[in-house]
Amino acid sequence: MFIVNGVSGSSLHCINFGAATEPSCGIGNFFGLVPESMKDSKLFGVELDSITGRIAQQLYQQNSIAVQGFEDTELPDSFFDLAIGNVPFGSYSLHDKRYDKHRFLIHDYFFAKTLDKVRPGGIVAFVTSKGTMDKQNSSVRKYIAERAELIGAIRLPNNAFLANAGTQVTTDIIFLQKREKLIDVSMPEADSGLEWLQLGQTENGVPINQYFLNHPEMVLGEMAFDDMMYGGAKETTCKPFESESLSDLLAEAVQNIHAEYTDYEIEELDGEEEDKSIPADPSVRNFSFTLVNGEIYYRENSRMFPVEQSLTGQNRVKGMIAIRDCVRRLIEYQTESAPDEIVEREQRELNRLYDSFTAKYGLINSRANTTAFSPDSSFPILCSLEVLDESGNLERKAAMFSKRTIKPYIAVSRVDTASEALAVSIGEKAGVDLGFMASLMGGSEKIEQIKHDLAGVIFKDPESGDDPLAGWQTADEYLSGRVREKLKIARRAAERDPVYAINVEALEKVQPKDLTAGEIGVRLGTTWIPEDVIEDFTFELLGTPWQYQHRIHIRYSKVTGEWNVSEKSIDRSNIRSYNTYGTGRINAYKIIEDTLNLRDVRIFDTFQDADGREQRVLNKKETAIAQDKQDLIKQKFQEWIWAEPNRRERLCRIYNDKFNSIRPREYDGSHIVFAGMNPEKKLRPHQRNAVARAIYGGNALFGHVVGAGKTYEMIATAMEAKRLGLSNKSLFVVPNNIIGDFASDFLELYPSANILMATKKDFEKQNRKKFCARIATGDYDGIIIGHSQFEKIPLSTERQQAMLKKQIAEVVAGIAAAKRQEGSRFTVKQMEKSKKSLEAKLKKLNDQSRKDDVVTFEELGVDRLFIDEADMFKNLYLYTKMRNVGGIAQTEALKASDLYMKCRYLDELTGNKGVVFATGTPVSNSMAEMYTMQRYLQYDTLESLELTHFDSWAAQFGETVTSMELKPEGKGFQQKTRFANFYNLPELMSVFKEVADIQTADMLNLPVPKANYETVVCKPSEMQKDMVSSLADRADAVRSGAVDPSVDNMLLITNDGRKLALDQRLLNPMLPDFEGSKVNVCAGNIYRIWEDTKEQRLTQLVFCDLSTPGKNRPVEMEEKEEGTFAMTDFQNVYDDLRNKLIARGIPEEEIAFVHDATNEAQKKELFAKVRRGKIRVLLGSTFKMGAGTNVQDKLIALHDLDCPWRPRDLEQRSGRIIRQGNQNPEVQIYRYVTEGTFDSYLYQMVENKQRFISQVFTSKSPARVMQEIDDAVLSYNEIKALATGNPMIIEHANLETEVNKLKMLNASHLSQKYELEDKILKYYPQEISRLNERIAGYTADIARREENTPAKKEDFPPMKIHGTIYTEKAEAGKALIEACKQLTNSDPVSIGSYRGFEMQLFYEAFSKEYRVALKGQLTHTASLGTDIHGNITRLDNALNGLENRLQEHRDRLENTKTQMEAAKADAAKPFPREQELQEKSKRLAELTKLLKMDEKDRELLDSAPDEGDEQPERKVVGLER
Repeated sequence: MFIVNGVSGSSLHCINFGAATEPSCGIGNFFGLVPESMKDSKLFGVELDSITGRIAQQLYQQNSIAVQGFEDTELPDSFFDLAIGNVPFGSYSLHDKRYDKHRFLIHDYFFAKTLDKVRPGGIVAFVTSKGTMDKQNSSVRKYIAERAELIGAIRLPNNAFLANAGTQVTTDIIFLQKREKLIDVSMPEADSGLEWLQLGQTENGVPINQYFLNHPEMVLGEMAFDDMMYGGAKETTCKPFESESLSDLLAEAVQNIHAEYTDYEIEELDGEEEDKSIPADPSVRNFSFTLVNGEIYYRENSRMFPVEQSLTGQNRVKGMIAIRDCVRRLIEYQTESAPDEIVEREQRELNRLYDSFTAKYGLINSRANTTAFSPDSSFPILCSLEVLDESGNLERKAAMFSKRTIKPYIAVSRVDTASEALAVSIGEKAGVDLGFMASLMGGSEKIEQIKHDLAGVIFKDPESGDDPLAGWQTADEYLSGRVREKLKIARRAAERDPVYAINVEALEKVQPKDLTAGEIGVRLGTTWIPEDVIEDFTFELLGTPWQYQHRIHIRYSKVTGEWNVSEKSIDRSNIRSYNTYGTGRINAYKIIEDTLNLRDVRIFDTFQDADGREQRVLNKKETAIAQDKQDLIKQKFQEWIWAEPNRRERLCRIYNDKFNSIRPREYDGSHIVFAGMNPEKKLRPHQRNAVARAIYGGNALFGHVVGAGKTYEMIATAMEAKRLGLSNKSLFVVPNNIIGDFASDFLELYPSANILMATKKDFEKQNRKKFCARIATGDYDGIIIGHSQFEKIPLSTERQQAMLKKQIAEVVAGIAAAKRQEGSRFTVKQMEKSKKSLEAKLKKLNDQSRKDDVVTFEELGVDRLFIDEADMFKNLYLYTKMRNVGGIAQTEALKASDLYMKCRYLDELTGNKGVVFATGTPVSNSMAEMYTMQRYLQYDTLESLELTHFDSWAAQFGETVTSMELKPEGKGFQQKTRFANFYNLPELMSVFKEVADIQTADMLNLPVPKANYETVVCKPSEMQKDMVSSLADRADAVRSGAVDPSVDNMLLITNDGRKLALDQRLLNPMLPDFEGSKVNVCAGNIYRIWEDTKEQRLTQLVFCDLSTPGKNRPVEMEEKEEGTFAMTDFQNVYDDLRNKLIARGIPEEEIAFVHDATNEAQKKELFAKVRRGKIRVLLGSTFKMGAGTNVQDKLIALHDLDCPWRPRDLEQRSGRIIRQGNQNPEVQIYRYVTEGTFDSYLYQMVENKQRFISQVFTSKSPARVMQEIDDAVLSYNEIKALATGNPMIIEHANLETEVNKLKMLNASHLSQKYELEDKILKYYPQEISRLNERIAGYTADIARREENTPAKKEDFPPMKIHGTIYTEKAEAGKALIEACKQLTNSDPVSIGSYRGFEMQLFYEAFSKEYRVALKGQLTHTASLGTDIHGNITRLDNALNGLENRLQEHRDRLENTKTQMEAAKADAAKPFPREQELQEKSKRLAELTKLLKMDEKDRELLDSAPDEGDEQPERKVVGLER
């Protein structure tokens, strides 16, 4: 039996609650009425009132009672079995950073905080006002429902507390049970048991919670309107039943409440072993060792377990407990700014404890001590007390032993100016908090002064509601982002309320300059172009007869991203459709449809095979003809789209409003406090600004070059976000091999941080649940886990199911829409296919029986996710209609889709503010990767721009070109479609840079050595030349289908070609060792450098991805006649190179393979030897020796024996040597290529990839159209040319560059031409008309002034103010200043007249001055000061200067007319370098033919039909070509 303030019930009887809390306990009535079954429970109370609280402490001395506010009480999360009490009620809030963002009123805050303190499965039983259940706004009920299940609620009559509290108020007893994990109440699965989120009405129209309507037996009275309360007739009350006993009704109602409650789970003990655990002491940190009566216990949630160990083991743990407690005290003293003597005394004690401990038991980091104490949550801090050398020996004690390592946080309590208050508010509240700012300046009466002083510096968002204190933003936030949309909103708001006029004025000044037609890249298939424009183009181009125009429709489906042309074959007699722009096999309407869908046209012939089955085979000749027609249509579209001025204006407006509408926000981190950071560490400005972006903005991507300090940025972001209450628990997902280093960096930057670091052991199946429970229940500043471990914590099946159901619903809606629009069979078919695939995934999820030991991501309570090296998650599946496009992955990596779902979950949870990616290479392979990053971090933005479909995104920003490329075998060329041209880059980057913080090496000027690149060209052996030719023959056989793909295929040929370029013996070990091979040339270079740098013991790296060391070493050697050694049998490049170096005289112990290190410890030791120069030549692959390999100290040279697939890999390789910490001012990077082999093809591939990446991430603002080549690419291009050994290739490459530059200049010329045409048609005529009006106005106003000016200059013309005429200058001046004082707002007010002009007075908020507008035919403005005579002089100057302004406007008119004539002449001029462009384009075409890129080799990579390709049309007699 338990008692609620004297009201008895029996719902929680006979339950043994281990720990219970009452967060508002008064004098402890609840504690006095604890039932017998709970007599052994540990009870914890909190009471704000000191007298009441002290009475409770005396009455219940065996219980813990804290006399302080609940908001200041530090109770552990997920600890208590039961929370009970009568929560305070009121319409005010408490300040608690963890909950401030929710703006809870006090009673709601008690529910929220208590739910965090109760363990999953624990019970909360609160008496609260009926407002919790009955208030109109359901947001608090939703918050509670996400975290707890409503077991039941009882509505008490309004006289329940009349006897003992003297209050007549309607209250509820609410029973909640905490859920195992958060749920999304908006998901369809969540419907059951959530009736209580909604309100309903009784038969009498009284509003009441739906739960009570469904369970009338729980309402212990009659609901009615109460006109007694607050004087309103809309307040409701629960009137008691007159003849019923409340205690009987309550006893009966309680019987209806049912819940399954299980005691805290204690692992099953073997045999008859007794449970020796004791209830936990909340003052002991969770997952920590402690001493109870001299015995060691380990706290795990709400129990503490005795620790069985040997005597030595126990002494080790006791010694480390003492050191740990001393460290915590020292941290606390530093955090609280204790005097130096106290800190120094504690440091002496720490030194004493540490020295005494290590003398007996060795270093804390030793294996024995780690094994004994690693389960303790503070163990990482203890480890950080020791700075170890490369060998694991103590180098020195950490700074904490002798210095202050924590910057104390000193709160600012008083400022003098509004600007200072704003700076403090940004640092403390992460935004503009007017109430807080006013409290710093002395009270709420300062709010109006702050608004006045900061006018133009802070703005109220018109969409933030009527609360005068809410919705204020700094100028950098308000005047950035989607400023066109903001301006529309501000204008609407200013019409309702003139106070927003200042917003309009400020936003107008920051609108992006409208782009002109020549600057906007557009192509057939771009989805922002309206359907009717595409129809107009089609009908005009093809001359569609009017009778067919109302039947042929072009439609775009937003659901599938599919364009459809209806009734394509109806216009059969149209020569343009079947001859000029189409062929007999495919008409122009179908070609246009394919082009709109970004597909290259393909023609198939159908025949029957021997078994009678229909087969479709590509008709290469017809396809080539049709593709020429497709190119012609694309060209015609480019010529047509901007030609007509009205269409041009319409499309420019659409584009500018949709895409050119973002003003990037500049983030300033100078105000950030960084409380608790090590004072020895200083973040650089770019790091502070990156932290500001992640805190003040939304999701973020730190795209910073290697060495820019991304690790510190992520850590500082997490710590500041937690301090400001913006996030609660941060999870860091880092590459597995740097978990330990990341944890060390964390504690180095924030020595007092509470972190949890995952080990390999933690994620073994039997330990995983326990480790995840630690994450879920612990209050950690940061949890660090590895990439592979992150995948093992899945999203709950329920959420995955709900996401799939949502996708299915969207597809079903799309199918219905497509059928209504008579969409193509392909559209419906594709969507049906998508639906089936989604349904299959859903079925698979439903079939998975839920395993009890799986802990889900939601259960962890993580609300901020940091992904280090995020580029490793780039293979996220995307659907596209394009065919054979290089660089687009259509295979799904599970780890990528897992991360994507978690990002979407956190977006919903945090409002797109919960995810931070960090990577040096956000885009490493293809354009598709930027889209992938945007899907992870900017899904809602893509949705608002209607770019969620990859094809829409690609049509807007890129263009696929089908061009000839070297065949993989290095001989001849082939046709390949890939992204090569990119348009509208500034708009793409302005969207991307809303999340991305890009820092390239040239932006940061990092202290790294200068790299000298050298390309070493090796001539091929005769054998290699013959083998390259044989590869070409093999490729021809594969292409013609003469060989089974399982026997030989392009992948095998490609790999063989790569190996052949490296060393011919990789294909056949019996082949001779060619002395001019890459390996021999490289060995010579390595030995020369080794010899030259002997004294300094400088080191070298060799990268080779195409070979691995042999396992059986040493390899047997034999002496050749000339005294050199060679392997008796070639095994691999690694051993071959190593033995050649040994044979030349390099000691064997100075050469190592990275593969020799099989675990992290060995790797650490190996890298340390390289750093010290003990090992001077290290060989490895990009994968094993790339990211995370820090051996730069003595590196002097790097050798690339082969070319990797990705520019990122080349960057990662060079990033090992061009790195901070390298003691050499200059270094050499050698790249080895074998002429006439696959090397040329590989470097061409890398060049294509590099183009986009270097353009986008350059520190200069990107060009509108992407340039084909820049410096970084030239070196690759040069290598390709050298490797091919063909001088025509060099000429071809140079010509291609020049032609592309000329095309860009031509585009710029067209842009100017269009701009001039627009000016001739609109701007100049309008300007001439405007100037003529102004000239007429000035002429009239001069006449008006002369009529009203006395003949004598010394006479004062009378001034009329507020009806009084002043004839004396001084009096008029005084009256003018008095009028200023009477002005109550900034709106213009008519105050009188002067010299024939009406005077209107107003206050200009931006310049903070009063102004007078003198209104005649025109308006002339003068500023006012404080001088009575000076103000009159200013008015006179404004009027006496009219002649000058008249002349100025006459001059402008003449100038405008001259400009108009010049513009007409310029618009008629052709492109000055047109002839050069034609000639060079012609030569480029000739070279292309000479290089065998002719029509007969125009071969399509994939000649199999797509499922969606329509059957070929029947041949039409007379129209066949």
